[in-house]
Amino acid sequence: MSDALRKRGGVIFDRDGTLNHDAGYTHLPEDLRWMDGAIEAVRLVNDLGLAAVVATNQSGVGRGYFDEAAVHRFHEAMQADLARAGARIDAFYHCPYLEDATEAAYRMPDPPDRKPNPGMLLRAMGDFNLDPARTLMIGDHERDVEAARRAGISGLLYPGGSLLETLRKGLASLG
Repeated sequence: MSDALRKRGGVIFDRDGTLNHDAGYTHLPEDLRWMDGAIEAVRLVNDLGLAAVVATNQSGVGRGYFDEAAVHRFHEAMQADLARAGARIDAFYHCPYLEDATEAAYRMPDPPDRKPNPGMLLRAMGDFNLDPARTLMIGDHERDVEAARRAGISGLLYPGGSLLETLRKGLASLG
């Protein structure tokens, strides 16, 4: 079987403001509030046999507001909620790096993983053998759409409202 035939499609979601409400540096599990239709959107991606991935800038780590363990705890809370609904995220990618990080370990000029750079998306595409023509990025900022463009995949700006409906429109555009 050729490599192209083995490739699968996927949906790469931004996190804060797309899957969950963005309260500003959201990182506490007790602050997890899902966007309308978000859990159902993830379940649809799962049901279609597509990879469900999250790619999220987490500059709060580099700014010293919280540590990477807090990011992982938040993702675990998301997975627990999703599991109760029969859904799952296949992988979480996060970027704590930024040029002006107050934490020296996270200070990096133009980090390749920080959206709008495509590093996280490209890693997900490689890790899951995703077909660029069958992969979609959904996010609430232009930097998400720009990261998708730089990764060679479709990008869709989430305007709010039902994430499930936005996802359906995006999947229909893939053909």
